[in-house]
Amino acid sequence: RFELRVDGHLAELVYERHGDRIVLVHTEVPEELGGRGLGGQLVAAAVDEAAAKGLTIVARCPYAKHWLQTHPDATARVPVVYE
Repeated sequence: RFELRVDGHLAELVYERHGDRIVLVHTEVPEELGGRGLGGQLVAAAVDEAAAKGLTIVARCPYAKHWLQTHPDATARVPVVYE
């Protein structure tokens, strides 16, 4: 998982690795941390990881799907499959 700890709270993006694919399963940001862009930072970290390792992102998480669809600069760097 990708994670950020802020003010004693954990924000995370859970993923699974299947061969050359990184499947983004679930993004969770505690209410106390909402509105700070942490979910986007987590998805951006997944994009960085996928780009560095030549992986395809499979977006199952609704938040990750939306973020990727609204950030074409990020999706230009890696192949993305929406499920």
